[in-house]
Amino acid sequence: MDRLGEKLITATVMDIQWERIFMHLYIKVDVNDETVDITKQPLAFYLVDKLTYECPAACKQIDVQDGVYHLRLNVTNSGENACIPSGCYMIEVCQGTEILADCEMSHEVVAKVDECSRNFLYSGRRRVYSATFAVEEGAENLPFEMILQAAGRVSMNFPQRSRMRNRIHPIKDLRDTWLGRKNIVRVIYQFFCIVNKSKKKNTILFMTEQSERIASNLKAVSDRMLERGMDKDYNILFSARAASERGQGVKSWIILMNKLSKSGIVFLDDHAPCLDWLKLTDDTKVIQLWHAGAGFKSSGYSRWGHVGCPNPVSCHRQYSFGIAGSKNIAHFFSEVWGMNDEQVLATGMPRMDEYLEAGYREKKTAEIYEKYPLCKGKKVILFAPTYRGRNKKDAFYPYDLIDFEQLYEVCGDEYVVLFKMHPWVHKKVPIAKKYKDKFKDVADFPNINDLFYITDLLITDYSSNIFEYSLMKNPMLFFAFDKIQYSFSRGFHRPYEESAPGKVVYTFDELLRAIREKDFEEEKVQEYVDHHFDYIDSGASDRVIDWLVLGNLPQDVVEDLARVKAENDYRKSLDFTLGGLRLLEEEGEEEDAI
Repeated sequence: MDRLGEKLITATVMDIQWERIFMHLYIKVDVNDETVDITKQPLAFYLVDKLTYECPAACKQIDVQDGVYHLRLNVTNSGENACIPSGCYMIEVCQGTEILADCEMSHEVVAKVDECSRNFLYSGRRRVYSATFAVEEGAENLPFEMILQAAGRVSMNFPQRSRMRNRIHPIKDLRDTWLGRKNIVRVIYQFFCIVNKSKKKNTILFMTEQSERIASNLKAVSDRMLERGMDKDYNILFSARAASERGQGVKSWIILMNKLSKSGIVFLDDHAPCLDWLKLTDDTKVIQLWHAGAGFKSSGYSRWGHVGCPNPVSCHRQYSFGIAGSKNIAHFFSEVWGMNDEQVLATGMPRMDEYLEAGYREKKTAEIYEKYPLCKGKKVILFAPTYRGRNKKDAFYPYDLIDFEQLYEVCGDEYVVLFKMHPWVHKKVPIAKKYKDKFKDVADFPNINDLFYITDLLITDYSSNIFEYSLMKNPMLFFAFDKIQYSFSRGFHRPYEESAPGKVVYTFDELLRAIREKDFEEEKVQEYVDHHFDYIDSGASDRVIDWLVLGNLPQDVVEDLARVKAENDYRKSLDFTLGGLRLLEEEGEEEDAI
């Protein structure tokens, strides 16, 4: 029912703020009629397209104080794993099925409306998703308007010429572009979908496009399925290609399309570029077993607008579920993947099952001491930062920042230092011969987690390796010499200093001083563990299998998913046309009454 004309309440936007992809609105609600009781039935704030009257999203209420509602809207996820569509929007304030007010803007917000706008560049900065604000023209008051628009680069030449006229060899260009190749791959996939339809139900594909071997969480889950004898009931397939790094031949694409077409479940452990443009059939469930725990650096949609961020439609949009270490950190991953928090399940990290086994730890510790005898009888410092640079091709670390001589002196008779650089950093650590009795480059050691067993102090920066290491309950130092630059280029999805489970230093001198004085702020480690782990056991692989393969989801997860679906279904059922809010299923009854 439209009760706007009664002016029962007034809703005024007092402030607009941004937190990465989240728009925060502060809306003051004044009750003008004592017959309205907003405490009895809560208010809902809906985003409504002014042209079509469709409602693609509802604002999430974070808090309310003194009549001011703090609302949040994720522009990359309307609630159904998709960006909010382009359109000119108003915010309707509703109580049940009654529209009580359209939001207006305060004079203070109108004065800074341009400052509140945001442009999110993507697709190599050739496209943009923009959010701008305005006030409806010709109105007596200041009605709130938000314009969301996805746009592309256009020619600035006059007169403009068509793209085809600028081409020298249009047919050859079409043949050589990925557009042509992608269409061919899509046709191959559709063909195999018809051929393999009957094989889909019990086929599972473990897939990576980042490496030529199955590792990490993929390996842990697939190995556990084999240990449980599940290969008798399921056809288990593997696909390991370095397609994100180099092109693949025709045979490779045909093989992959055949495997994808027959798979009912596809497990990934990283971004799969081919799924940015290849839409899998609806009866295929894609599950992201993300390779990293929870660090600081942003990725996916949490760094939207930065170089290398995903397009609005990407691989992430196809995920049915993802995994995390705890419910407390599920929202970090859902932000990255542009999905709902409830779709990220706190199974724990499967690759840590082996890591947490006492027998495995004992065996690996003995092997490490044998391989690196300089560590025997010494405390071990592991220097393991992340890389700098945009990607694998240009990854590096600025070794000139390390004062090897001073570090050598600080070690004394107490410490030795192992340098384990990110696998993408190919340049060796420049360790002079005179330091080799205390320093060792262990780039060739395959699994950094195993090194944690003998590590007494971890020195890192923004790496997610702190996730596994925290379970050793040993101290950490964070050498964040380029925090400002790194924050701009990669972004953080949470406050760095507040979240780091150890002391943060910004110069190498500060790092050396912390080691000398043993000033590590190690009390933060236990806080980090308590927050990031729902389970500290070797059962993560079994939980992934039981919950996501066998479908035995915990009851609270089932209820959460049902609640989100019900909320989305209800929102989509609302009809704002002609200024009247109705449930679509009630239209027939209303028409009969008329």
